[in-house]
Amino acid sequence: MIEISDITYTYSSTEPAAQVLKGVSLTITPGEAIAVIGPNGSGKTTLARCLNALLIPTSGTVRVDGLDSREPLNWRAIRRQVGMVFQNPDNQIVSASVEREIAFGLENIGMPTDEMRARVDAMLEKFDLQRYRHKSPHYLSGGEKQRLALAAVLAMNPLYLVLDEPTTLLDPRSRLSILQIVKELGDPNLQTMPISTILITQFPDEALAVDRVVVLNDGRIWNQGPPPEVFQRVDDLAAIGLEPPVQFYLRKIAHERGWI
Repeated sequence: MIEISDITYTYSSTEPAAQVLKGVSLTITPGEAIAVIGPNGSGKTTLARCLNALLIPTSGTVRVDGLDSREPLNWRAIRRQVGMVFQNPDNQIVSASVEREIAFGLENIGMPTDEMRARVDAMLEKFDLQRYRHKSPHYLSGGEKQRLALAAVLAMNPLYLVLDEPTTLLDPRSRLSILQIVKELGDPNLQTMPISTILITQFPDEALAVDRVVVLNDGRIWNQGPPPEVFQRVDDLAAIGLEPPVQFYLRKIAHERGWI
């Protein structure tokens, strides 16, 4: 379980200092799929980076299965449990070949060679990257690079996966492919141990299939709940600069005209 308790975060390097998170509290349970949405500047990415100790809250606490992110001795364990995929895969791909990229994290934790090779083979197959095994990631398309970034993170068997706007730079086909993979991660019929997913997205339609939508606005949780409950507040969402999926607009119009 990830427990976020009344956290704030201030970027002191800016002039004047900018407080981006303003008392956020949130609990993420094992196997849960969450989408975090909000207008630009609402604090989505800052919150994402607090989840795996890339950022340490200015005040308040983040605990990952009881590990407090304020304690540097916990950072390595937290980052193994909370994997992260960024918007631009080029920012996290570090190796000269596809298979070396998947093996990189496994080598760093000292995994035995035979087990590491089996894990790499499994990830190459799962993410349809076998034919690129010995190629440089430079030759991959944007969608293939994002699949590689996912494969490298998931090879580490994290319990939680934070995806910071992973589809923003992708074409529609690649976007759907990534979203399908993310959906399967939390399916108990497909995973022996479903992974909790935290999807940061600027596309509200990507949040329709999650268990819970969390709406950030001005550094605070503005609303949260199942997607139908959150997105039915069409006018309220518009007031903070968000557009719900189109079917909720159509439903609102139908209600206003007495069609349903």
